[in-house]
Amino acid sequence: MASIVLNNVDKIYAGGVKAVNGLNLEIKDGEFMVLVGPSGCGKSTALRMIAGLEDISGGEIVIGDRVVNHLPPKDRDIAMVFQNYALYPHMTVEENLAFGLKLRKMSKPEIAKRVNEAAKMLGLEQYLKRKPAALSGGQRQRVAMGRAIVREPQAFLMDEPLSNLDAKLRVSMRASLNQLHERLGVTTVYVTHDQVEAMTLGDRVCVLRDGILQQVDTPQNLFDKPVNLFVAGFMGSPSMNFTYAELVRDGAGAAVAFAGYKLPVPDTAFAEKAGLERYIGKRIILGIRPSDFEDAVAANGASAGWARVPVKANVTEELGSEINVLFTIDAPPVEHKDTVAAANDGDEEEAAALPLTGDKSLWTARVNARSHVRPGQNIELVVDTHNLHFFDVESGLSIGHPANVGR
Repeated sequence: MASIVLNNVDKIYAGGVKAVNGLNLEIKDGEFMVLVGPSGCGKSTALRMIAGLEDISGGEIVIGDRVVNHLPPKDRDIAMVFQNYALYPHMTVEENLAFGLKLRKMSKPEIAKRVNEAAKMLGLEQYLKRKPAALSGGQRQRVAMGRAIVREPQAFLMDEPLSNLDAKLRVSMRASLNQLHERLGVTTVYVTHDQVEAMTLGDRVCVLRDGILQQVDTPQNLFDKPVNLFVAGFMGSPSMNFTYAELVRDGAGAAVAFAGYKLPVPDTAFAEKAGLERYIGKRIILGIRPSDFEDAVAANGASAGWARVPVKANVTEELGSEINVLFTIDAPPVEHKDTVAAANDGDEEEAAALPLTGDKSLWTARVNARSHVRPGQNIELVVDTHNLHFFDVESGLSIGHPANVGR
């Protein structure tokens, strides 16, 4: 096992296209680090540079105590798991697992020991004599992971290994990956565009955009304390609701006013968010997570003290234990480069595909299924004002986030 450190790493392609720009990242020994971001953000390029499959244009990559900038992949002591499995179709599962070890001239007893241990760990014992064509997608992916495990490398590098699986299988494979990491404790770098996958797998998550590191933190901190509008909009499903608002203070205390609503801002917000006081009387961007809403009736008093927001449900999405309530507010959508990038997975051409609501914004509230709300009904929502997010209109930075103080 080993730590992986990227010091000011760049990747510049022909024509001056910068796929990775000054990336500084320290992945601790035994850590499960997830690289996440929209298509084209540089996450797979960063992974391939760690693996040695892409040359770096500048900076330094250190694995363990060795600078590996000019080492070929075979000498870096890493194992890679790809999206497309990359199994040898003419070989059995057993032969696929053993192939890399044979190339290293390992003894037959040691090869057999490692293959059997990996097969047992991954539940592949009964499939060892089968060829990949006779396996399901999930079984093939387990073979690909087994081939990496038998190597006993310093680090695993995984490039969207679950993206070819169906939704239900992805959930079970995520659980398997978590258990494997707990058991093996090997440093793992995992690339995905799926932020739910990132939140459930990573010890820490590194969010990239246009080749630039936005924020690296625990999944919960990314959700609760995003550093800017992009991270706030990208992490979390459904994504955060945004609107332009004004921060005001009168005899009743501080409040945030938007679209005919006025939500009280608790004193704790000013204590926790350095610099928020300076925005009194100014325009800001307000963010509210769908999960911070609840139906006032279904809340049964649990939301005492929460602010009330009467709305009309346009669309409802019933998810069994929860209901997504889509409603409009009388305020124009926030037009900021960060929110557009987060909403459209980085594809500017898709901007036109966003729901057209005129000068109104489409918001989502996630409420308990006890609500029984239906489309067209009026509903009184309550919102936890202790979890409001505030962003600077110009920079898009989160007001009061420790990383932004002084910026």
